[in-house]
Amino acid sequence: MLKPVELEIELFCRGMRIDPSCHAGEVGRRITRTRAGLGSGLEIVIPSKPKNIWMNVPVVERFALLSPFELKETAGEFRVVDTRNATDYAVSLPAEPAWYSRHTSFGTPMSRIGVLQGNYLGIYVSARCLYWASTISKACKFCTTGQNVGSAEESRKRVEDVIEVARAAREESGAIFTHFNTGYHYEDLDDKENMHGLRMCEPYVRAVRKNVGGFIGVQAVPVPRHMFHEYDELIEAGTDHFSFCYEFEDPEVFARICPGKAATVGQKAFFEAMEYTAKKLGRGRVSGEIIAGVEPIEATKRGIDRIVNAGAFPTVCIFRPTAGSEMENEPPPEPEAMREVFAYLHESCRRAGLPIGILPIEVSLVVQPEETAGLVEPSLATHAYQLKNWTLRQLAKPYVAWKKLPA
Repeated sequence: MLKPVELEIELFCRGMRIDPSCHAGEVGRRITRTRAGLGSGLEIVIPSKPKNIWMNVPVVERFALLSPFELKETAGEFRVVDTRNATDYAVSLPAEPAWYSRHTSFGTPMSRIGVLQGNYLGIYVSARCLYWASTISKACKFCTTGQNVGSAEESRKRVEDVIEVARAAREESGAIFTHFNTGYHYEDLDDKENMHGLRMCEPYVRAVRKNVGGFIGVQAVPVPRHMFHEYDELIEAGTDHFSFCYEFEDPEVFARICPGKAATVGQKAFFEAMEYTAKKLGRGRVSGEIIAGVEPIEATKRGIDRIVNAGAFPTVCIFRPTAGSEMENEPPPEPEAMREVFAYLHESCRRAGLPIGILPIEVSLVVQPEETAGLVEPSLATHAYQLKNWTLRQLAKPYVAWKKLPA
């Protein structure tokens, strides 16, 4: 019998088939292909303690069609069955929010503005990333943003539409975190100092902070050091969290799979921005995102340590060979290797004393740091770390209630 976090890792690595008699499409959330495409699976919730695990299970990729895991339904209850040994696991499917089927005041389908991934709202705020605009593509080879923006979602989002969707997500779905992300936006702009990714996010941040409230995150390609004041301005506008898609630690892998980032930004820029914003916002309020399962796991472990040493917490995404990407035919990683990575992640965060799992925000695209506790041997050190984080969660409750209010 797998532990909940072990089941989560298995499903990320092996995907899941859906039994034809299953009513998942009628009961659960629709499968969407927005942003980078990593949320193109089925949203499920795995029962666990001290909190349930939300995840987006691959179901449409080729590797998922061969998965030993199958979702079955009996009398309205859903179970994931491991057909190798007939072990089954109870899961639930979060219902699709009613606002997915509504339109904004401007007539835009709300689901083309933002989507729930876990219990947070994700919104891509700009036209497609310019790495997709080159004659020879500079796009990251695992990404499908260039196919989704303008097709599965609006290429330009009105601020008014974003406010309406964020308010609906907050009031009807309990979402307290709105995450804005954008791609690379420098090369075709006359005023490079004012109209790149960070500047594109600012009006949306201010509008949601003023009209909706909640926590707000921004993910954008790092700006040069002489423009770091723009992070200060976004913090003043209401940004609570920055995330940086570092992707890979191995320089050769980074250059080969992320040719645009390697040519225009480089790995060092991500850590300079990470360290700067972590000092401004505080340790644990910035994240560095890295993909596990492509480069050697020892390189991934080094990357985890670099992120932690920068004052950020690692957001480790298990490689998903997303349909339509250049890497769609690559094999997903083995679960055993990923368990080793995530056990190391937990220990790295513990050694640094990073606060994890403090806010009630569930991200379904990754194994969250606090979920990895079940992968390490219990000890006095691990118990003390969990007790510290539990205490911080309790102390944070009044702060969370205050942050929900529009400012």
